[in-house]
Amino acid sequence: ARNLKDLLLAAPAGPKTVLGLDPGIRTGCKVAVVDRTGKLLGATTIYPHEPRNDWRGSLNTLAKICAEFKVELIAIGNGTASRETDKLAQELIKKHPELKLTKIVVSEAGASVYSASELAAKEFPDLDVSLRGAVSIARRLQDPLAELVKIDPKSIGVGQYQHDVSQSKLARNLDAVVEDCVNAVGVDVNTASVPLLTRISGLNGSLASNIVSYRDCHGAFRSRDEL
Repeated sequence: ARNLKDLLLAAPAGPKTVLGLDPGIRTGCKVAVVDRTGKLLGATTIYPHEPRNDWRGSLNTLAKICAEFKVELIAIGNGTASRETDKLAQELIKKHPELKLTKIVVSEAGASVYSASELAAKEFPDLDVSLRGAVSIARRLQDPLAELVKIDPKSIGVGQYQHDVSQSKLARNLDAVVEDCVNAVGVDVNTASVPLLTRISGLNGSLASNIVSYRDCHGAFRSRDEL
């Protein structure tokens, strides 16, 4: 529960345009750009590592994307080939100081679970499963809490021996931690997703869905009365 709390309450980068990099070797690095509100702007795959070794091509692609979408931050997943991909980002920052980029390595625990989930399929029906992970990595830098509530708490890397304890007690405890964190921080009703709103005390899944669909039709809530 303590581990989960630290992960959920990690400092958010805030509303910045972020490029998410999900490192990979043979299958390439997945790239996704999200705008300040977390909306997907574009996604692609680059192959800087073995076997293709397209290092220069990858650098050019990234520079083009960063310039086009005015990217401010690069979030790099900490999985396989993370260090090599970090080098790629470092070279990009050195070669293109005019882009004013900053890179940060983030935990990608649970990103693959999210990308294969029903929720991700609803959110990005036309996006390849492998690219959804990069979106999750970019968004968890913007606001860890808002992104991590979409994943089953057990999949966020909460501890080494989590399979040895009572699963029902663990699930209950972790759920309580998520709820405590969301209610302690509060949410922005105009940007919060359904899973995030569901965690607010007094709201359930159907109420949260109704709030979001109302917001999609009528735009942002301007007052408490309207809500």
